Amino acid sequence: MNLIDYPPFGPCLRLANGQVEVLITTALGPRIIRYGFIEGENEFAELLDPTQPLDSTQWHIYGGHRLWHAPEMRPRTYVPDNQPVTYESLPSGVRLTQAVEPLTGIQKSLEVILAPEGSHVRVIHRLCNQGVWEIELAAWALSVMAPGGCAVLPLPPKAPHETHLLPVSALVLWAYTDLSDPRWSLGRSYILARQDPLRATAQKIGLHTPFGWAAYARRGHLFLKRFEYHPEATYPDWGSTVEVFINDRFLELETLSPLTRLPPGASLEHIEDWYLFDEVPTPHNDQQVERHILPRLLETG
Repeated sequence: MNLIDYPPFGPCLRLANGQVEVLITTALGPRIIRYGFIEGENEFAELLDPTQPLDSTQWHIYGGHRLWHAPEMRPRTYVPDNQPVTYESLPSGVRLTQAVEPLTGIQKSLEVILAPEGSHVRVIHRLCNQGVWEIELAAWALSVMAPGGCAVLPLPPKAPHETHLLPVSALVLWAYTDLSDPRWSLGRSYILARQDPLRATAQKIGLHTPFGWAAYARRGHLFLKRFEYHPEATYPDWGSTVEVFINDRFLELETLSPLTRLPPGASLEHIEDWYLFDEVPTPHNDQQVERHILPRLLETG
């Protein structure tokens, strides 16, 4: 691990193993601003415009990968993360900790661990209640993906009507969700969500899926994140375990932990495991997901 300058984000911690690199901001956050192959494109969007002055009292999108707490509401969710974070070295990684949010009493931290070889990155998201009251919340991990790709969400397994009389999942819609938008493809086994820079209208869906993975394919690369699913737990946003938000600048690939009641001093964790693959075509239907993406998923165990 070393500290480098990464304009316009300033000093960033760099983790690299010869195949991939991870850059983590220290002047703001906690936020992972880059994940990609060495000398390759950033799989994440970078949204900081250095020509525009920033208001330090307001929340800014920046891009990269961030940690929020759900359910979403203003002003709680949008507490600014514009100040420097503290960090400490770990074996093969680093832990970054934000100051306690004055408004909420919540303290955010990320542990980022890079495997000695390959593309595997483990990201441990942690929320700690440093306030004086018990609170209920969920960890919300948001990867702001570079434009022009396609997200893949796995639908629950199929079974015959005669043996399965009750619902097994939920597709969650927001007030601005339009399922006739061509960026959505609803298949038998997968939902595909395409980012289109020519379509500015925001779109979002949530999905309750027992499969603990979601993916984003772009320009021959496949970003795959895995996470743990808790079948007996209650998830936020009407049971969403994964969510996708799209506009004309980026696509957010999001996972959520179960809703948890945290007494003062307690914390919760939500873990994502990331993998990056090359030479993977962008899918346009279920058959292409099964042909090109499922074999990569099996490689991750």
